Amino acid sequence: MATYSFDRDQLVETAINDTNLDDFGEPTWEEGLDRLLDDLVQEARLHELGVDIAAGDVTTYLSTRLGIVEWRRRHPEVAAKPIERPIVIVGQPRTGTTILYDLLAQDPRLRAPLSWEVDLPVPPPDPATSNTDPRIAEVQAKLDMADLLIPGFTDFHPMGALLAQECVRMTAGDFRSMIFNTQYRVPNYERWLLDEADMAPAYRWHRVYLQHLQANQSPQQWLLKSPAHLWCLDALLAEYPDAVVIQTHRDPLKVVASVSALVAHLRQMASDQTSVNDAADGFADDIFDGLDRSIDARDRGTLAPGRVIDVMFTDFMADPFATIKGVYEQLGVALTLETDERMRAFLDAHPGDGGGGGTRYRFADTGLDAGELRERATRYQDRFGVASEPIR
Repeated sequence: MATYSFDRDQLVETAINDTNLDDFGEPTWEEGLDRLLDDLVQEARLHELGVDIAAGDVTTYLSTRLGIVEWRRRHPEVAAKPIERPIVIVGQPRTGTTILYDLLAQDPRLRAPLSWEVDLPVPPPDPATSNTDPRIAEVQAKLDMADLLIPGFTDFHPMGALLAQECVRMTAGDFRSMIFNTQYRVPNYERWLLDEADMAPAYRWHRVYLQHLQANQSPQQWLLKSPAHLWCLDALLAEYPDAVVIQTHRDPLKVVASVSALVAHLRQMASDQTSVNDAADGFADDIFDGLDRSIDARDRGTLAPGRVIDVMFTDFMADPFATIKGVYEQLGVALTLETDERMRAFLDAHPGDGGGGGTRYRFADTGLDAGELRERATRYQDRFGVASEPIR
């Protein structure tokens, strides 16, 4: 492997040369980057193209950070714009978070960050060109290329330049993000991220990103989503104390099987040494740790009643619009006829697959002990009344 491709100074210099900027803002990005680069060399098992992809990702995140910091320096008024009562969808991956996010994003009263805006945020999006900005086509072309490199990935996880994007793509600019251990096999970075890293800087950067994206328009209520928030509820709610959290729930064994298949598929873009079993070994403990953290956050009052809305995956799949109606009732907001019609039209155009239905993954492929994991799931399933699903 060309380890020089992951020389931190070289990558930083590339970003500086590409942007003609050199102010990265807070130096909080440095520790995570160093740990990530070390694992990309030592643990990730990247092929030649994978090295180029990972190095390109790093320089892109660095360049984006430079651009946002510079824009904020030249437009200091951006920092005064509030982020009020964001709605944040959490919950484990593969529990319906994406389709719920996309449906709620059809409400014109809510502002979800779109993929093209997050990937190419400088300059901030202008409402006057929201459908014609050339960056839309540029980002869509990159997403189409990704689907060529890993055929069928969009069957797992729909992608589109005009679809709502996850927060992990923003916190990646502080190099404290689960996007990296999802895309690459970086176990030491993953352990640091989940067990040691101070996530407050990541959420400060997250706020900077949102303020940047709303720079050219009046602030709206943000609609956000990332399963990764589940591991960081304290940091999330410290940064956004008035946030309303929507947590989705599904049988953890189905989550483990589906996430393992998804991660193994995604990592094929950068490595030819990936498997469902390997992904399951890395993610199963994390899944249960995230569930335990969500319970603990409620027990100590971090996630207080009245600030969290629970959505059951099985209920949502059975009747998505009844579930959404219930969400709006708990939010204390009317679900307008216009929004309902927009949601139904979106679902007709993007029907999904009901969470995979077991057609793309099997629990047996994980190599894990179902009985042992079912026992570990008892605390969570009993607490939230989550039914067990058939596994195979």
